[in-house]
Amino acid sequence: MKTDASCWLVLVTSLPTANATERMRLWRALKGLGCGVLRDGVYLLPARDALETAFRELMAATRTAGGSAALLRVLAEDAAQAAEFVGLFNRTAEFAALVDELGRARSEVPSLAPADVRRRLRGLGRALDALAATDFFPGEPQAQARALLDVLQAEATARLSPGEPQAMAGQPLRRDRADYQGRVWATRARPWVDRLASAWLIRRHIDPDARFVWLERPEDVPAGALGFDFDGAEFSHLGARVTFETLLASFGLEGDAALARIGAVVHCLDVGGVPVAEAPGVEALLAGARARCADDDALLDVAGRIFGDLYLAWRQG
Repeated sequence: MKTDASCWLVLVTSLPTANATERMRLWRALKGLGCGVLRDGVYLLPARDALETAFRELMAATRTAGGSAALLRVLAEDAAQAAEFVGLFNRTAEFAALVDELGRARSEVPSLAPADVRRRLRGLGRALDALAATDFFPGEPQAQARALLDVLQAEATARLSPGEPQAMAGQPLRRDRADYQGRVWATRARPWVDRLASAWLIRRHIDPDARFVWLERPEDVPAGALGFDFDGAEFSHLGARVTFETLLASFGLEGDAALARIGAVVHCLDVGGVPVAEAPGVEALLAGARARCADDDALLDVAGRIFGDLYLAWRQG
């Protein structure tokens, strides 16, 4: 754990004992910030702009509730005191508990239904992000938890989406849509979020006369077909982009704000990352469509209406 912290914020608060509601609200807010406690009513945080803003908001709320509050900026008197202050933010025990939970999830996931797997992974990801937000001096415990979550997500992806492509390094090459008209496009059968969204994007914004081939094995791509969303395909995961985002960049569509919002949903559901409020709803609609449609062309028709409606709504917004 790093000990190079010399400047600190100290919030000193006092609320009337009779005001139990405000005292509980203040306590919850301080706990949520991950404060160190020097003594009752005296709370410590590293001197960082966002944390100072949060402390100032709590100071104002405390005064509004009839209490008193003061915010101080202090320096540790020496390296020993700096290390003592840093020790108040040691999250090792919390990360150890999370690592245990990740280990249990790893053994349970193979027996869960796909929707439950995704729900469990989202919950674990949120738990890790929340803990990391108060891990002001991150070290090996956080790295270990993140590595284990990555392993769990990779194993779940391998089970739920066999053949999911591995991201390649580099940047997308710009393509001329005129060269990609009336083509045959091929991807893995039983498409899920990224493949469905990419196929909709191709037909709606790139190649209106596109025909699709659904492959049982990626190596069975027909001669002359354009592959997407599998290893070795012409369009697939590239750098931090999922296939949908690679297609946006390749065909100059990134400037369309509505498509970019759909891209954020697809990225969230396909590989995780920044949560998107609409993602769970889109996932539920697509899961229902996938359960109802045994034929992949029919599934694409339903999914296309979902993405098309999103596009229209976000274009108007």
